[in-house]
Amino acid sequence: MRRISAALAFPAALLLILATFFAVRGAAQNEVEDDLMASRRLFGEIGPGLRALRHAANGNYYILASPSLGVAIFDAKGHRVKIFGAPPEEPGTKASRALIAFGEDCDVDAQGNVYVADTVYNQVNEFAPDGTQLRSFPANLVLSLAVLPAGEIAVTTREPSHHITVYGPDGKIARELGDLESMSSRPDIDRYLNLGRVASDPQGHLFYGFTYMPEPTVREFDRLGSAIQDFVFTGLDAFPEAAATRKAIVRYENTPGPLAFHPILTAFGVDPVDGDVWMGLHNTLLHFDKDGIRRSEYQIYTPKGRPLEASVILVEPDRLLIGSDPLGIYEFHRPDRKY
Repeated sequence: MRRISAALAFPAALLLILATFFAVRGAAQNEVEDDLMASRRLFGEIGPGLRALRHAANGNYYILASPSLGVAIFDAKGHRVKIFGAPPEEPGTKASRALIAFGEDCDVDAQGNVYVADTVYNQVNEFAPDGTQLRSFPANLVLSLAVLPAGEIAVTTREPSHHITVYGPDGKIARELGDLESMSSRPDIDRYLNLGRVASDPQGHLFYGFTYMPEPTVREFDRLGSAIQDFVFTGLDAFPEAAATRKAIVRYENTPGPLAFHPILTAFGVDPVDGDVWMGLHNTLLHFDKDGIRRSEYQIYTPKGRPLEASVILVEPDRLLIGSDPLGIYEFHRPDRKY
């Protein structure tokens, strides 16, 4: 990244500042900023506990809601075809151990096998399409996961030493991706700020979304772990949230005690075809193209006009599916597509 020398003459520096200001202002004016209203609610029984939404190659939708529901499978028309993993209705019985204690995230491979990150059992579970458990491997404080080619699973945790840990088909660690960003003199603050979730695309690229980083950021890696680029929201609208987080960092450095940062990036989704990234900042939706350029910004609402705080985003060719706990999952037309 090019840096400007502090020895720059004052008039030149002033001109540079003014030019940057008007360039940013002009860029902001050229962006599409509007309200985006959902067209309808989907999967009506899904609401409280919504954690993940996936669309598999077989056309089915896989939805994880914890702790009461487990994994629900719907066909392409939105009809439920199966549900599994929920705790038994009569706790304390001999068969009361749930297949899924608390699923934080799930993904689906090309064969329709379902992988669930279980934060209570501290493991990743693989289930057959009929819900039968196939295998599991330990992953302490697992937070999210993404299926990769050749049987690999990418995982993030609540106590990261790197951003992403990739497990091989044997359940052993194959490699670790991404060094933690340092924003504090306290290691526990840095670990907190580096918490995030992982997603993948059909090309095997991995995307890491930083939940608490002051400037909302999604980092793209290739399959072997080399960072490709960052998708970062540095617009004027991001400054209040960024400033509040930075003040909290200073406060925690000077006052020892439990940490409690507010989420900044609440969800993100990747277009499987063109590589565009969509970010959810509560009820703000940002669209970045594959080169990391922010194209548009929207405020998103349910059909009844209620703000929708995104917790899951699924990008499809002609629509966006955006879900919120407890409001459920809603369909939005792709505002970047011309019909």
